[in-house]
Amino acid sequence: MKKTFTRPILHLSLAATAVVGALAWSGQNTRLEASSHREAPLIADDLLADNTDVYAFRDPTNSEMINIIANFIPFQLPQGGPNYYHFGENIRYEIHVKNDATTVGDDITYRFTFTRTNQDPTTHFNIRLGKENLKTTYTLEQSIKGAAFTTLVTNGIVPPYNVGPRAITGAAGLGAASYEALFNGGIQNLPSGGGRVFCGPVDDPFFVDIGGIEDLGGIRSASARDGLYHKNANAIALQIPISALQKTGKTGAQAANILDPDYVIGVWASASRPAIRTLNTDGTQTTSGAYVQVSRLGMPLTNEVVNPIGNKDEYNARTPYNENRAFDTNFVNPELSLYMADDNPVNGAAPKPPGQTYYGEAVPGFNKLRIQSKSLAGRTGLPANGFDFRNGANGLSVLTTAQRAGTVFADPTYGPILLQAGKPRSVDLLPIFQTGVPNLAPYQLATGKNGNPLAAGKPFINNFLPTLGDMLRLNMAVPTTPRNSADFSSEGLLAAAVLGLTDARFNTTTTLQAIPNMDGFPNGRRLEDDVVRIELQAVGGVVLASLGLWYDDFGPAATNPVTPQLNNVLTFTTGIERNDTTLRAAFPYMQLPWSGTKAQPTVTSQRGSSALGLQSSPVAIGQNYPNPFNERTTFHYEVAKAGPLTLTVTDMMGRKVATVFNNKEHKAGTYDFVWKVPTLAAGTYIATVKSGATVLQSIKLVHTN
Repeated sequence: MKKTFTRPILHLSLAATAVVGALAWSGQNTRLEASSHREAPLIADDLLADNTDVYAFRDPTNSEMINIIANFIPFQLPQGGPNYYHFGENIRYEIHVKNDATTVGDDITYRFTFTRTNQDPTTHFNIRLGKENLKTTYTLEQSIKGAAFTTLVTNGIVPPYNVGPRAITGAAGLGAASYEALFNGGIQNLPSGGGRVFCGPVDDPFFVDIGGIEDLGGIRSASARDGLYHKNANAIALQIPISALQKTGKTGAQAANILDPDYVIGVWASASRPAIRTLNTDGTQTTSGAYVQVSRLGMPLTNEVVNPIGNKDEYNARTPYNENRAFDTNFVNPELSLYMADDNPVNGAAPKPPGQTYYGEAVPGFNKLRIQSKSLAGRTGLPANGFDFRNGANGLSVLTTAQRAGTVFADPTYGPILLQAGKPRSVDLLPIFQTGVPNLAPYQLATGKNGNPLAAGKPFINNFLPTLGDMLRLNMAVPTTPRNSADFSSEGLLAAAVLGLTDARFNTTTTLQAIPNMDGFPNGRRLEDDVVRIELQAVGGVVLASLGLWYDDFGPAATNPVTPQLNNVLTFTTGIERNDTTLRAAFPYMQLPWSGTKAQPTVTSQRGSSALGLQSSPVAIGQNYPNPFNERTTFHYEVAKAGPLTLTVTDMMGRKVATVFNNKEHKAGTYDFVWKVPTLAAGTYIATVKSGATVLQSIKLVHTN
C-alpha cells in the first residue's frame, strides 16, 4: 500500500538540489517536461500522441532490474466506446536512455510502432463473438549509440480495452477467464539478457487535483478532487537489467557505492508523426514525409506548469540535446514563485526588490508557501540583510569572493551560472531540472555543516548527468526502499532528507548511508511519488532550507530551524496525496484499467420519479473502490434528502462484522467516505445503508489479505 509522509519534522530536500560537476557547461540548453496531460496547445489536439508521464525506478523485488514507463493518451473515460482508446498508427512512440555524458545523442533508443486491425468490420461493437475491432499489436525495435534499429519483438500483444464483463468474459464476447488473464497475457519477455515489456491500457497512476490547481491556484486541500479519478491511460512499460543500461555493462551489485556516477542514466520519452497527413475523399488518410516530434516528457510538470503557453509547443518539438536556453528564465524567476510572495510584505518579510510585483495575496491556496526573503539575516560572516530568493532578488549572488571560496560557486565556469544577480533560483531550481544532483559542496544535506550552509555536509545523492537537457535522471546504484517499510514515503527524496537531518540513525554522522527514499523522486520517479506536492514545496524554498538557508523567522539568535514558516511548508498539501487505487505487486505494477461498466458511481441527481409515480430511493450508493480492497476502501454515495444514515458490513451469513458509521446526520449532497478496514478475514461481504430500520441499498464487497 502507498503511504504518505506525515511526520511533523523537517521536510527538507537536497534531493532537488543540484548542479555542477566537473564537466564543462556547454552551449546546449535544457528544460524539463512533466506529468503533462494536454499541456500544450498543439498536443492537446493530438490525443493519441500525448505523452502524459514518465517513470524510472529500481525494481522493488529484483534489485538487478530497472522499470521504465511512459504513459500516453490522457483523461480516458473507461466507458468511452465504441472505439475506446488505442495506440495510434503512424506514430513512433520512443523511450530514450542516456548513460554517457561524453557521447552525442541517445545511447539507447526503444521504438514502438503499432498496427490496428478490425477483425469484424460488420459490427458496431468493439468486441463481439470472439473478435476484436481495432485489435492492436506492436513492434519493438532498439538502437544502440545511434546505430540502425534491430527488432526485439514483433506482433506484440496489446490487451483489449476493459469494455465490460459481457465483452470480456461473456460467451458473446471474448470468453476470457478474466480481464486480468488478458492483461497478464500482454506481459512478454525480451530476448537475450532478460527483461520484460508490456503495452496496453492501465489505471492512470498519476494523481492531482487538476481542476482546483488550474482554477488560478485554487488549492482546496479539504475538498480536493483527483482529476484522474477512475481514468485510464495507455502504458508502455519496460523492465530492463541494470547491466543492459549501465554504460559498460556492469551489474547493480558491481557499483562502487550508492553514489557511483557510472550508474546514472537519463530517461525521456517522445512521440513523432509523419510531417504530412492527407485526408482522402473516401474516408481514408495517408501520411508522408519525415517523422516530426510532437510530444516529449522527462521531468514532471515542467511543460504543464513551469513553461508559459508561448513556449510549450516549441518545447515539445525539441529534444534534450537542442534545448532553447532562452527558456531558462522559467526556472531562475519562475511564474509560480510570484504567487508565493506577498506584494505588501507581511510577517517581517524584507521589502520588495525595486520594480517587482508579487501576487501572493491573490492565491490563498499557496499561503503556506512563502519563499525566503531574508534568510540568515544578522548572522555572523554573512550579508547583514540575509539572502532574498523572491523573483527579481539577488539570492546568493551577493556572496563575496571570500565567501564563495571552497564551494562550487568559486568555479569560474559554474559560479556565474549558479549565482546570477536578479535571478535567485539559478542556485536551486535551474540545476534541479537541468543536470541532476551532484555530491558536491554545498549541495549536500545540512547535517554536519555546523550552521554554515556553504560548507560540505552529509553525502546524500548523485544523479548528476551533465548533458544539459530535460531528462528524468536516476542513479541505478541507489538501493530500493521496501514498499512495506514504515519509512516508505510518497515524498521521495524530501522524506529521505528529513531522515538524514533529523533521525538518529542518520544525523549523527556525515558518513555516506543508504537513507530510505533516496530511490524516490527526483532520483528517478516511482509510481507512488507525489510529484505535485514535492515540486510546489521546492518552489516554496524547501530545497534552500535543506542546505541550511532557513526561513525568515529563524532569527539571529534562534537555534531551532524548525520554525512556524518552515512548518507551514512541511505541512502543505494539495489534498490529493495518493492514487485512487492500489498498485500491483509485480511488473508492470500499474493497476488494471477501470471497466467501462463499473468506473462511474451511481448518480441520484439523474434519477427521477418512476413512470408509476413511485419515488426513487433517498440514497444511492455506488460500487466501493477499490474493490477488491485490503487496508481501506471508499464508499461513494449520494443523498437526496437530509437525515440520519447507518452503514454496516455483514458477512455472507448475515452476521455484522463492522459498523462504518451509525446514525450519522447527512445533508443532501454527494459523499466519499474512506473506510479504514479493521482486522477482517479475506472473503465476500455485504455493505448495507439504512435509514433507521429501513434498508435503502446494499452492495457486495470483496476483501483480500
